[in-house]
Amino acid sequence: MGTKIVKFVLFVLMLVIFPSAAVFAQDEDYGLVRVGITDNKFQNVLRQEITVYGTSDCDICDKESKRILTHVPAESDIVIKNGLTGMSVTVNNTGATLNDFVIVCPTGLLGVRDLKRKGEPAVYHGAFEVVQKPDHKGFYLVNLVEIQEYLKGVVPNEMPIRFGLEALKAQTIAARNYVLAPRTKAYEEFDVVDSVASQVYYGANTETDISTRAVIETDGVVALYDNEPILTLYSSTAGGYTESYANAFSDPNSKIFPSEHKPYLAAVPDEEEFPKLNDEDKARNFYSQKVPSFDIESPYYRWQKEWAVGELENILKKTLPAQSKTGFVTPEFKASDDLGTIKDIKVMRRGESGKAIEVELMTTKGCYRISKELVIRRVFQKDGISLPSANIIFEKNLDNYGNITDITVYGGGFGHGVGMSQYGAGYMATKLKQPYYNILRHYYTGICLGTLPVEVWNEPVKQTFWAPAGRAALVLINPGVSKIKVVINGKERMFDVTKSLFQKEVKIDISRFIEDGQNNIVYCPNDHLIKVYVELVEKYSHTTGTREKSDEQG
Repeated sequence: MGTKIVKFVLFVLMLVIFPSAAVFAQDEDYGLVRVGITDNKFQNVLRQEITVYGTSDCDICDKESKRILTHVPAESDIVIKNGLTGMSVTVNNTGATLNDFVIVCPTGLLGVRDLKRKGEPAVYHGAFEVVQKPDHKGFYLVNLVEIQEYLKGVVPNEMPIRFGLEALKAQTIAARNYVLAPRTKAYEEFDVVDSVASQVYYGANTETDISTRAVIETDGVVALYDNEPILTLYSSTAGGYTESYANAFSDPNSKIFPSEHKPYLAAVPDEEEFPKLNDEDKARNFYSQKVPSFDIESPYYRWQKEWAVGELENILKKTLPAQSKTGFVTPEFKASDDLGTIKDIKVMRRGESGKAIEVELMTTKGCYRISKELVIRRVFQKDGISLPSANIIFEKNLDNYGNITDITVYGGGFGHGVGMSQYGAGYMATKLKQPYYNILRHYYTGICLGTLPVEVWNEPVKQTFWAPAGRAALVLINPGVSKIKVVINGKERMFDVTKSLFQKEVKIDISRFIEDGQNNIVYCPNDHLIKVYVELVEKYSHTTGTREKSDEQG
């Protein structure tokens, strides 16, 4: 067993015992992600029975004591069944009852029998942690995987590899941030699931050379705003104009909508001359035609849905009660209520991208307000499928008596439309030849790229990162020290820290010590706690898309 593999196995065991250990551990190169593995339909994460195996010899380890309980030969079935006093584990007709445990395969991969991903057997790097619910009603199969290996199984499944290396790099950083700074955490037992409910993660059998290269060549790099990792929301197709976070999402805790504004998730047009589309006429003009934009090659760039009025009324009788439970349909519509006949549908409020954020439905029995883009999409279904987006305009045909006979929705985009548009990123990379940092800075307003900010005091902290142009700055946040000692690519460096009274941060140019590509930095112990990271210094110009020297570099 190689040294790195031994360290990884030990680190896995340490982390499952101390789950509060941060991703990007301070004294290791590893950072682990906990991924809940779903079934073949990507629906169920809670299990009653499952069979796993290792492609080479593996070990079942007790989570509490870190002790190896049994050695399992390669390809042997490990059958796990839920029980009232623990989990029944059977290997080669020998069984035992265990509580939470970990399975490691130091020289191979771990697989799940009869589980497929993209038509291939589902196999995974890292380890399996098996966690039973406290009420013993089932257990979770959790893949503990190093963040880089996790991303190798995410990127080619979240974005078509034909979008090119630079778009895949942008996707990698967005996916890395998504794990580090999630909007919500649905489960205590793991960080994310392997489906579209979080990020699509299909494991080792779906990796590709170009997407793996994108992961390697963005190693350690995250998107930052105000010295913190950002929430990197992204969707398939924005439709030519992304929407602000506040106009698309409710607050995850208070459920208030619109939610609090996030400056880096502001509405962004693909072209500066696009006007704000919160006016009905401007939105109608924009989404009723194929205005040239970065998203224009998406099959969902522009689309339409049609209903006969009776058809839509039958749909609303089912969708309105379900969506009323979210609290974003007022007044509440119950299944026993009489909908009546549709008299009118109109958008009452739009976001800057023209996204519908409040729709009024008038019937002969009442008037209903439907708020929030996802709720709107789920209310106005077609053939049991929600609308692709809420960038919509309604057209109503009337008979000779002024009654609605049929309704057409013209729309643009696919998904919530906040943050990076994946089709837009592909266009910027392949057609406009933009590097990944320009793509990210187009979609995430005011960000910088760098390493994850870390706190340093009496222990050294190591980080690795990939610098695309050999330019970087050391950023100290509210430093209380006059000097900082670091080791950059194996050589010790000492820097003076000069800070004025009201200065929030100090930047120190370290470009002359940085190599194009992979770099290592160790922050040496200090007398005082400091917060520090490495910023990749690239100046972005929206109009030219070119990279220029920053002011700090002269």
